[in-house]
Amino acid sequence: MPDRPTIYFIRHGETDWNRDRRYQGQQDIPLNDTGRAQARRNGAALRPFLPAIAGAEFVASPLGRARETMEIVRGELGLPPDGYAIDPRLVELCYGAWEGTLQDDIIRHDPDAFAARARDPFRWRPDKGESYADLFARVTAWAGARARDSVIVSRG
Repeated sequence: MPDRPTIYFIRHGETDWNRDRRYQGQQDIPLNDTGRAQARRNGAALRPFLPAIAGAEFVASPLGRARETMEIVRGELGLPPDGYAIDPRLVELCYGAWEGTLQDDIIRHDPDAFAARARDPFRWRPDKGESYADLFARVTAWAGARARDSVIVSRG
C-alpha cells in the first residue's frame, strides 16, 4: 500500500465571536490578539518538521481568520507569508440563520431547532445552513485528492 500524505490540520486562531460563544460559521470575523498568539504557537510547533514541511502544500479556508492564521504560521516557519493556496471547500460550516447568534440565545429563541440538533447533530441542518454531513462530504472530497503532505488552516 502506498504511503498516504500527512495532513497537518490547524484550527484558525480565536476571534471575539469564538470567545463570546457566538455562532460564526461563514461570517468573516477577524482574529483577536489571542488568536494571533495561538497561530504563532502553531507555527512554532511545526518548526521541528523543517525543512521537510517547507515542501508541503499549504492551503487555507478563504475566510480572513484562516488566511491570517496561515500567514502567521508560515512566518513562524520562515516561509513567505503569502505562499499558500485557498480552497473554498475548506470554508467553515455554514450555520445559516444561526450565524451571529450567541449560543445561549439559540437555546431560548429556537428551542425546537436546538433540540433537533441534539437528536441528530451530524445530519441536522439549520435554516439556510448546512449539516455536518454536508461539510463531511465537501472536506472528504478535498482530502481524497491530496497527493502530498499538506498544512491546512480551517475551522475544525
